[in-house]
Amino acid sequence: MKMKKIYLACLSLLMTAGLVKVNAQSPISYGVKAELNMSNFFLSDLDNYSSRMKAGPNLGGFMKIDLHENFAIQPELSFFYRTSKIKKEGAKNDNFEQWGMQIPIYAIGQTNLGNGRFYGGVGPFVGLGFDAKRKIKNADNIDLYKKVDGDKEMNRWDFGFGALLGYELNNKFQINATYQVGVINQLDRLKDDAKLRSQVVSLGLGYRF
Repeated sequence: MKMKKIYLACLSLLMTAGLVKVNAQSPISYGVKAELNMSNFFLSDLDNYSSRMKAGPNLGGFMKIDLHENFAIQPELSFFYRTSKIKKEGAKNDNFEQWGMQIPIYAIGQTNLGNGRFYGGVGPFVGLGFDAKRKIKNADNIDLYKKVDGDKEMNRWDFGFGALLGYELNNKFQINATYQVGVINQLDRLKDDAKLRSQVVSLGLGYRF
């Protein structure tokens, strides 16, 4: 029993020393981002419907964990407003509007280039919608998250994958571009008959402290 306690104590010391070493070699920095997004949906089995991109803003921040000179992990938190047009053949366009947040986590490769650093990464994201409406001209707006007879028009949650490209100047200002695509069907009431998956392209500026 005594030997077991000594073994556990030594193991704890080794783990603590390892964590201190990793932290010493892995500086953490933080930053902010402001982006312009263009979003729409991939539609499946929704005959005569199409989705067209419109613009909205993203605002958020990130934490960068440098594990190596050429490799980092970057979790982000972003709040977004997205709009797009839902068009049905032979009918007037409806506007889709959504507020929400998302958390992407990118595995990033980076290298010094010119007067700064070029980087690119890929990783998953999870999103949560706060409010979503379908605005129909000359009619009441449809709350897409409101339950009617136990079902909603859309799910609040989204999950998918994204890619990030950027360039950071020596003064820590950044230029970023991202592409994200959802893999979860956003439809709820019609989920057994059709599919609606998110697609977002964003361009923006950032600053790392």
